[in-house]
Amino acid sequence: MTTTTHAHAGPAPARRGFVGRYGRRLNEIGLLAAIVLLYIVLGAAASGFLSLDNQLGVLRNAATIGIAAWGVTLVIVSGDIDISIGPAVAFASVLVAKGATEWNLGVAGAVVLTLVLGFGWGALAGWLRARFNVPSFITTLGLWSVLGGLALYMTDALPVPLPQSPVFDFLGGSFLGIPTSALVMLVLFAVFAYLARYTAYGRSVYAIGGNAAAARLAGLNVTRVRVLLFATTGLLAAITGVLLAARLGSGNGGAAAGLEFDVIAAVVIGGTALAGGRGSLLGTFLGVVFISVIANGLVLLGVNPFFQDVVRGFIIVAAVLVNVVINRRTTGDRIA
Repeated sequence: MTTTTHAHAGPAPARRGFVGRYGRRLNEIGLLAAIVLLYIVLGAAASGFLSLDNQLGVLRNAATIGIAAWGVTLVIVSGDIDISIGPAVAFASVLVAKGATEWNLGVAGAVVLTLVLGFGWGALAGWLRARFNVPSFITTLGLWSVLGGLALYMTDALPVPLPQSPVFDFLGGSFLGIPTSALVMLVLFAVFAYLARYTAYGRSVYAIGGNAAAARLAGLNVTRVRVLLFATTGLLAAITGVLLAARLGSGNGGAAAGLEFDVIAAVVIGGTALAGGRGSLLGTFLGVVFISVIANGLVLLGVNPFFQDVVRGFIIVAAVLVNVVINRRTTGDRIA
């Protein structure tokens, strides 16, 4: 009996150690495998999917989701959420178009105004969340309604054409054959990945998401971090709005409808826990690619646009279930 007990006791700690060490990467590995599988299937089933032009289009669409997703990842890691992204992007596109035409600010002035206001409305949402403890869902829901309404009111729901400008041509075009918006997305990804992993600010975000009260007792300025988090998402939404306006050639109050859904979907699919305290920029990056490839493939396959939402809804639910299972396994390992 003693011999049998020792024979079976050995592998268990090794197995638990493996899960503890690599469990948090299982979602990212699974996502990468799913993306590879998608490319194989869609490459065979969807005509033109693997063409260079289509892949550049996937990159361009990924940028619209990804730039905002970097900021939203940190917001969700901190235990909050921002659902105002879609209307914020649309309003920013209207601001830059109005500023460059009707308000005579010039291209540079219009872009700067848009970015400053984006930072400002995000900071306001963060201040309301931090100062008065208003749930972030309610705060950003209000912002969602205000910005969306303003964007449509200021334009009568009509596009506002951008003036001819080399700046807008560059922002809406490409550099060395790669869409400018995609390059901006990749640069910002590197910046945010570094901030999250190697800076005191990044560690503060994770600490607040894990336990805000304990983080406050440890001396962290929770209010300042929360304001900065939401200000950052506002700024990133404004950047996305400027790039989208340059790409479309106009500001549009109806643009980016439902973008907040895709952004949050990419973050959740990437493994960020909605309860806060856990998540990675790499996971979100893979989530952005996954969502973009799925959307592109469904279009090329001729799937009904309304049914595309059904497919994406199932993907979100499946991703949440996978995250719960992985989180329970890794948490169980730490407790053991």
